[in-house]
Amino acid sequence: MALFGLLLLVGLIVIVQGWLLGRPALARLDYKRDFSKYTCRAGEKIEMVETLSNRKPLPVPWLRLEAMLPSALQFARSDDTNVSEGHIYQNHTSLFTLPPRTKITRTHRIVCEARGIYRIESATMTGGDLFGMYAPSKKVDLHMRMVIYPRTLGDGELPISWKTWQGELAVRRWIVEDPFIMTGVREYAQGDPMNRIHWKASARTGQLQVHKSGFSADPRVVILLNVEDSESMWSVVTRTGLIERQLSLAATCAASLIGQGMAAGFAHNGDSQLGEEGCRLETDYGPVHLNRIMEAMAGLELKSRLPFHDLLQLEAQREFREPIDYLVVTAHRSDKVREAIASLERLGHRVGVTGFAANEPGLVSSGVRSSQRRESERQEEAVL
Repeated sequence: MALFGLLLLVGLIVIVQGWLLGRPALARLDYKRDFSKYTCRAGEKIEMVETLSNRKPLPVPWLRLEAMLPSALQFARSDDTNVSEGHIYQNHTSLFTLPPRTKITRTHRIVCEARGIYRIESATMTGGDLFGMYAPSKKVDLHMRMVIYPRTLGDGELPISWKTWQGELAVRRWIVEDPFIMTGVREYAQGDPMNRIHWKASARTGQLQVHKSGFSADPRVVILLNVEDSESMWSVVTRTGLIERQLSLAATCAASLIGQGMAAGFAHNGDSQLGEEGCRLETDYGPVHLNRIMEAMAGLELKSRLPFHDLLQLEAQREFREPIDYLVVTAHRSDKVREAIASLERLGHRVGVTGFAANEPGLVSSGVRSSQRRESERQEEAVL
């Protein structure tokens, strides 16, 4: 009889604690997740901060938070966190115990391993009592978007062809008048605006004189990335490491050009998470435009949308007010690609070619030359 009474008492305690702690476990419970950065570069370290607030006067014996996160986010291991990794996503689980009227903040250190545009839509929160009689759960909407830019290359990793082309660009880029640079005065010419007249110099000479502007460089460069790892590639990239390195080279080139005050654009022949807007960006200046280019590179999918020589032919069909400097980043140069480059050059555009060789990903592609050097060699051959 005493044993029966004891069992009844224990059962009653279990039921009561379940009603008190288990059923309302998620009531008046707030959850927030933030990242220290929502845009970063591949290889960069960031932090994910989880904040839990228990606003009720009762404790939460245990609370489990689960979320599907991209595998590109590499978490540091900890005792209260479990990560089940997959090829694309990973199941991230965190365990908590919350005293009454308590706020807990937990920081996870993350290494962003791979570029991409990632969306974190929701997390699942499950709580319960001491004996697991009740385990209510609910979905928490997050609607987060993370953009991881491609890794940029160090100076020692850049191919010689890029450095050569960059040096040639400094010599042959287009020169235009800069109205903010004054180098003296000159005689008035028909069409000069009235606000350019230098009245003191005009009174001194007896003839209308205008401010003489200096010159500054205003090059416009479009970086064209070929996602084909070989001439025979059909649709999906097989040598992903090679194309990722080409993309890192394109990102480094864009950052360098815009950092030097030049206008840069970007186009590629792959698919994009951003749709058509992510396949071609017109030339523009400044860090805001550089971020747009980097986001387009982050959203690049490693499969061919059209052959690269078709992309070059589309560029040849575009109408520009002045010639463009093209920088082609490619792992191979087929006859069709060479012909398409030649068609761009016949229209007055200047084309430089750089990239890493398909057969030797660690080395610069042999024979990669700029259009100016090819023209010089053709002239030498003509003389001979």
